[in-house]
Amino acid sequence: MKRFKKFTALLGAAVLALSITACAGSAQEESAAPVSETVTVEHLLGSTVVPSNPQRIAVLDLAALDMIDAMELGDRVVGVPKSSSVSYLTAYTENADIEDFGSVKEVNMEALMASEPDVIFIGTRLREQYEEISKIAPVICLGIDYEKGYMESFASNLSSFSSIFGLGEQAEEISSGYADRLAKIAEAADSRSAVVGIVSSSSLSTLGNTSRCAIIGTQMGFENIAQDVDSTHGNSSSFELLVDLDPEYMFILDRDTAINSEGAKTAVEVMDNELVQQTQAYKNDNIVYLTPDVWYLAEGGITATDTMLRDIENAVL
Repeated sequence: MKRFKKFTALLGAAVLALSITACAGSAQEESAAPVSETVTVEHLLGSTVVPSNPQRIAVLDLAALDMIDAMELGDRVVGVPKSSSVSYLTAYTENADIEDFGSVKEVNMEALMASEPDVIFIGTRLREQYEEISKIAPVICLGIDYEKGYMESFASNLSSFSSIFGLGEQAEEISSGYADRLAKIAEAADSRSAVVGIVSSSSLSTLGNTSRCAIIGTQMGFENIAQDVDSTHGNSSSFELLVDLDPEYMFILDRDTAINSEGAKTAVEVMDNELVQQTQAYKNDNIVYLTPDVWYLAEGGITATDTMLRDIENAVL
């Protein structure tokens, strides 16, 4: 019941809570049956045939683990990358019965193979190792396609995920609810100018509309006025640029806090300077610090997307 309450809070509707409870109960009944059928799943790297309703799940991506956790399937997880985590998923990294697969970038292949998974979920950080990992078990990559659009990718990934576990109604309800929230944010933002930045090693870089945090400038209604970025890690910037651009809003992601970098200044400390204080974003208290671990490590998850929407809702609604 604890997880049902969590799920209900995410979607914010009593009627939906009843639907979730019914579907989760159905999924639990199905889990008792042996895996005997397959389903073809479309994902970011192609299509893969996987067992229907698999019982042993290996997870190498935090957004995928987020989905599994929110869908009440956590008891099937056989291993996770324990050197990478977000605050609400530590139950998996701290569980001694769950194998440690290393990190979301570097996989312990021996541990992964020994876990004998029915299916493996990866993120885009492991795209180059897709073929090698696929030799162990069927692999699904549920990353965000920024050209396609965050919410479109999210809905597509959730649909692919739910087709494996037979949770279609839940997926539709979640996608619809989030789309409604996004529309309200976009209406309130009303094309206001914004700079989206990431702070790392005490330096500021600007983020464009083709990488992490792109949803702010592509679907949340803000005009990203520093979007000429050619790197997924952003373009190195200066505080003088912020003065010249003078955005109405600034959205700042603290990478060092997200990855628990020791000894690094926080984004709040880095942004606390006389140049930033000259901008209208600062003067109007419109510098928004995004929830670090969620935006940097779990973008695309169910709980993560709820948090991302809430970060911006708190700023504009």
